[in-house]
Amino acid sequence: MKDLTVRLDALDPQAGAALRVIAYFDDLVAHGAGLQAIVRAAAVLTAGPAALVDDARRVRIRVDGDGHAGKPSDAPDPAWPSVRLGSGDAVLWLEYSGPTRPVDAMVLERAAAAAAAVLDRTRGRRANPPQGPASVETLLDPATGPEARATAARRLKLPESGQLRAVALHGGDALVHGDPDGAADALPEGARAGIGPAVPVEDLPASWTAARLALRLTAEGTPGDPGPRVVHADTAGGLMLLAQTVGPDTPRIQDVVALERAAQAAPWMLAALDALANATSLRAAATALRVHHSTLQERAAHAERLLGWPVNDAPGRLRLHLALVLRRLHRAPI
Repeated sequence: MKDLTVRLDALDPQAGAALRVIAYFDDLVAHGAGLQAIVRAAAVLTAGPAALVDDARRVRIRVDGDGHAGKPSDAPDPAWPSVRLGSGDAVLWLEYSGPTRPVDAMVLERAAAAAAAVLDRTRGRRANPPQGPASVETLLDPATGPEARATAARRLKLPESGQLRAVALHGGDALVHGDPDGAADALPEGARAGIGPAVPVEDLPASWTAARLALRLTAEGTPGDPGPRVVHADTAGGLMLLAQTVGPDTPRIQDVVALERAAQAAPWMLAALDALANATSLRAAATALRVHHSTLQERAAHAERLLGWPVNDAPGRLRLHLALVLRRLHRAPI
């Protein structure tokens, strides 16, 4: 494919660019990329913001040209290139209103196909409508009075007494769950979310703050961004303090720099390191990765040479785990 792209570039630069776009998205799909990675690819390839919105399936994603996530508008500007995904209401768009660029149409087509496949595979079509956003916002607003908070809870058919959890979904949406033990099970299939602690209704704003911090500790769960898709704030411990203080603009420590450098060495590197950091043994990590333990042993040795510290003992795994967490926090906006 690379040789063909080079030849096409010499004969027809536009055809070469189109082939690169096709290869890029095919590689994402082959590695099981999620929606965030697909939208980020569209943004990076077009050097401008891209967004995907599917309100029926609670998806709202926006990524700027530098790869930073944000909250999208409700609908694209008519001047922006956009495409609908299948026959539903999901829309993918590029925030660009200049002269038509041939690469935009190809990026939209390939990104839409990849995103539609992920949506159909992981979420399907939601049978139940989402919670009323105005009532949820009322519950999570610290300025809301007791009477208005109780009214909002009744509208959402939530108990006014007992314990509730705020949930921050990747893309900016919020939920409130009345079953504190079943919040994770009630999430849309394949969702990426931070779950706040169980609290009385009057303390939901604090649960929401914690849920948003927990969301920053989540990952796509792909080879390029391994890690948990759902994080509970009340089990994250001291990592919540890191989530409060570390962001994209925080200077990177040497361990994170070494981790990023190692990630460029092989496509399997990050997934292998994540498994090693979270497993109790090399054999357990190999089982999680579905590779032979001798293969993972060779990969671990290669990783240690690149990182500069051992990853098979407890101190090394802790150091690796913190580096992986910091890497995620550097990429997630506060």
